[in-house]
Amino acid sequence: MRYGTLSVKELVEEACEKRADVLALTDINNTSATFEFVRTCQEKGIKPIVGIEFRNGDELLFIGIAKNNEGFRELNKLLSIHNMRKKALPAHAPEMNDAYIIYPLGKKEPEALRDNEWLGIRIPELSRIPFSDLNKQQHKMVMLHPVTFKSKQGYNLHRLLRAVSKNTLLSKLTMEEQAMQDEIMLSADQLFGAYGRFQKIIKNTMDLADSCSIYFDGENKSRKTFTGNLYDDKLLLEKLALDGLKHRYRRNNKAAQERVKKELEVIDRLGFNAYFLITWDILRYAKNRNFSFVGRGSGANSIIAYCLGITEVDPIELDLYFERFLNPHRTSPPDFDIDFSWKDRDDVTDYVFKRYGNEHTALLATYSTFRGKSIIRELGKVFGLPKPEIDNILTLQDPSKLKDKDQIVKTMFHYGKLMEDFPNYLSIHAGGILISEKEINYYTATDLPPKNFPITHFDMWAAEDMGLHKYDILSQRGLGHIKDTISLVKQNTGQTVEINFEKIKEDPQVRENIKTGNTIGCFYIESPAMRMLLKKLRCQDYKTLVAASSIIRPGVAQSGMMNEYINRFHKPETIKYLHPLMEEMLKETFGVMVYQEDVIKVAHYIAGLDLGEADLLRRAMSGKYKGKEEMDKVKRNFINSCRKQGHPDDFSNELWRQIQSFSGYSFCKAHSASFAVESYESLYLKTYYPKEFMTAVINNFGGFYSTEFYFHEARMSGAETEPPCVNNSDYYTTIIGNKIYTGFIHLRDFEQKIGEAIPLERETNGPYRDLYDFIKRIPLSLEQLNILIRIGSFRFTGKTKKVLLMDAALHFSKSKSKVPGAELFQLERKELVLPPLSSFSYEDAFDQFEILGFPLCMPFDLLPQNYTGDISADEMLQYAGKQVTMIGYFIATKDLYTVRNELMSFMHFIDKKGKSLDTIHFPPSLQKYPLKGQGFYMLKGKVTVEFGYPSLEVNYMQKLPMVKKEVIREHQ
Repeated sequence: MRYGTLSVKELVEEACEKRADVLALTDINNTSATFEFVRTCQEKGIKPIVGIEFRNGDELLFIGIAKNNEGFRELNKLLSIHNMRKKALPAHAPEMNDAYIIYPLGKKEPEALRDNEWLGIRIPELSRIPFSDLNKQQHKMVMLHPVTFKSKQGYNLHRLLRAVSKNTLLSKLTMEEQAMQDEIMLSADQLFGAYGRFQKIIKNTMDLADSCSIYFDGENKSRKTFTGNLYDDKLLLEKLALDGLKHRYRRNNKAAQERVKKELEVIDRLGFNAYFLITWDILRYAKNRNFSFVGRGSGANSIIAYCLGITEVDPIELDLYFERFLNPHRTSPPDFDIDFSWKDRDDVTDYVFKRYGNEHTALLATYSTFRGKSIIRELGKVFGLPKPEIDNILTLQDPSKLKDKDQIVKTMFHYGKLMEDFPNYLSIHAGGILISEKEINYYTATDLPPKNFPITHFDMWAAEDMGLHKYDILSQRGLGHIKDTISLVKQNTGQTVEINFEKIKEDPQVRENIKTGNTIGCFYIESPAMRMLLKKLRCQDYKTLVAASSIIRPGVAQSGMMNEYINRFHKPETIKYLHPLMEEMLKETFGVMVYQEDVIKVAHYIAGLDLGEADLLRRAMSGKYKGKEEMDKVKRNFINSCRKQGHPDDFSNELWRQIQSFSGYSFCKAHSASFAVESYESLYLKTYYPKEFMTAVINNFGGFYSTEFYFHEARMSGAETEPPCVNNSDYYTTIIGNKIYTGFIHLRDFEQKIGEAIPLERETNGPYRDLYDFIKRIPLSLEQLNILIRIGSFRFTGKTKKVLLMDAALHFSKSKSKVPGAELFQLERKELVLPPLSSFSYEDAFDQFEILGFPLCMPFDLLPQNYTGDISADEMLQYAGKQVTMIGYFIATKDLYTVRNELMSFMHFIDKKGKSLDTIHFPPSLQKYPLKGQGFYMLKGKVTVEFGYPSLEVNYMQKLPMVKKEVIREHQ
């Protein structure tokens, strides 16, 4: 990375052009490309050899060549140990049984070489052999000719990559930091011609190559058993599934019993007993730790997953197909997506590593690549351009049209284009964990990123091709809301909250809140667009929410499918079905194939494909297969199957067209159902514990809206939002009774260690008596103390901010900071006698703006009284179709482009009553009246109502001023 310039494909194509029949890949301290290299070479009829080039910085130590898969493991192990311990590699390789070691000339004396060790002789070094003692050592020499680029252009690109990697000017790049110019591929004739006088070296090289072989297949390489025995795994999974069946269903539910039996047979036949059991084991640990989690994705199509408690989605209730998750036709491995709170995920990951061992466990990597403007910034630094000039260059749309023909700029854009999508560095996959049967080093070396869990050198696609099935241990903020709310309720009220999804989804108040869109802060259903959709669909049941979670996605909405669904929801009598069976299968979704499972149903019951083949069709149409030939094959199979069912070709072609039009936008129903479960749980807590819930949302720093709006929502729920207080606040926001105390974490430029020390010291030695007592106990500077005073953290003293600031200045007059310490004697302090000091009417609010970024009062308290609108948000329905003037406080915006590629916006405001106001800004209006940041706006436009949901179609927008600081009141 940041060295070579040839992709695997380009490298192998170059080898084919040069008529090579054997090729060795030895990336520098890296094995990312190994599997792809082996597969590509085999496809082209070239024998692949793999290894690693070991370097400390720019110093080449030795090259390892794997004799076989065991040798590849040895090399990976050596590099992994070095990476794990963050130590320099040894100058000489340790003893290895199945790998060759090639030292560059001068790195090891020939007499000291082991049987498996060689000296690599480069072409320019051949002239040294006849006239030195090296002539006697030819029996320990092999040909060494690295390939780094293809041409002069590739050499230039290589040097730029090296300069970027070194963060240095191109002109300062040393010879040791880059490859030699001769590192291009030679033909066999050229290579043998160069070494022609040294037949012994050629023979050694050929013998070494002949003795090497490497083999990777796509067979399952994941951990094979959970118990240690395949049959015991089968028995255990059966027991757990049947126990869960009794718990989840009534005794005589024959459909569930048959489904469990069928799935167990398929799971066992395809070798996935251990995969289910390991997932169950991970979640058993999480439950014992009281961690909230949600099992989602296609795994929720499995009744076994439901019975094991991996998901809360009942596949029978929702008519979900197991084949969507696992079937004999599926070439890619299935996986469970398990979401945990962002605070708990690392703990769960740590359990997996400790339970299954570091030698068999690793996180998946992703490749961070060079993209877009960042390339120009990097190249600008390499060429020594100042930042303002680089910023100016980035504004250029077409550098080829530069009038002054600036050569450096043209060079930057030319090589920048070549660098696009080059791998830059390894990053960590969102949550993929591999648990292998054999040591993970059989397939890759590992690195140790800051999280201190080893990561592979390959990504999820290589893992899938290799036969390593990932476990997705993911994190999200929504589960943090749930866990923290339950904890806060216990602290604040003493109540223990139990969440039962089956009861929650039937709760009348929860249903009413979904129907009215009262869902701020709730996972997946809080955005203005989602709340609008819930109101338009009058959503008050689980299945409708599942559908809404699917059709809200960008692809569906922009295709017009969402509006079509809403229209059909309100006018079901207008729907025309192509076939009676389609009405039976799609009546729930009004004839729209909302879900991928709908595609499978239609293909199975009408076209006659078996469920496995139907899932293949679904995958093909979702873009999983690429290429016209493959799609044509899928279509032919579909039409032929329809003919066997007796359908005429015109019907079959129309059915194909309808499936094709829906399938690109359809979503996994099980995925949406899993989302809906968490949405219900969040909404239940918001419904019955709104203050604690909003406090939890604030503390998890995640959601569609800003922190300011969540404080506003807390006020709307009846809470009093208080500034930080040294005697009540913690580092994170807390709730005491009806009061929510802002956490110290929200204070700009305030040090974390001080924010954490304040509650810790208070808990240890009691409340702070006054400012002086606080200064004695907490080490901080005057600047940090002034932040606390200005935000009101010492209001319990009864003194004004100005008096407190004067007191603080007096205490710090001889030193910029105070280190706390016990006083032998309590000295009497003299109180300052100050003249009356004036303050602003809105001084607290403006200090909050400056220190928090928003006020803790109702925003409209800061709007001059002479600005009023015609109506408020809850009156809009009465003014449908009429022009009105409204005043709104800006909250959020969602931008999108029209079919003409013009920018338009959907904005969200609150009115003077704190109610939500949604506005539409079409391109002409938005261009003439753009958004100008946070604050109040006068909005003029027409009230439009769609399916009972009002919006303001804005044709005029003006930002309004807040009250001025000059408004003074006397404060004694």
